[in-house]
Amino acid sequence: MKLTAKTDLEVPAAAVFAVLTDHASWEREAIRNGVEIERPPGSPLTGVGAEWRVRGHYRGKARKVQVRITEMTPGQRLMLGIESPSIEGTSRVEVMVLSPRRSRIRVDLEIKPKTLAARLFINTLRLAKGRVTARFEGRLGQLGSRIKDRYDRSLASA
Repeated sequence: MKLTAKTDLEVPAAAVFAVLTDHASWEREAIRNGVEIERPPGSPLTGVGAEWRVRGHYRGKARKVQVRITEMTPGQRLMLGIESPSIEGTSRVEVMVLSPRRSRIRVDLEIKPKTLAARLFINTLRLAKGRVTARFEGRLGQLGSRIKDRYDRSLASA
């Protein structure tokens, strides 16, 4: 199943990419939301090969996911590989320059089932693709708002 969303921001592209690649901030936020994050030994802190093992609850069940940066073009693109016992997938995050002070984030997510239960779940998502896409776009909009707020705070403190 593929999902795509985009949002425009009144933030320079370099600042957007810096926030997206601030891994320590994302790890702290995940921990605040009750998710366990583990970095495998030998994994680089940033860049291609950086990896996280994530454990948390989703829909009442404990889930484990491994996320790895598979490709990175500084200032432009970030490719993530996603692996769990029941699904695998990729996510591509692109930051495009619209003007010196405007940028666009585009996120493509593709997931594939590895088990029968995951296949049933993904088929259920396909049936409600309109609502799933709307929620995905809404979450990206929320992310865009948080990036803008963070950028505005950095300007105010400078």
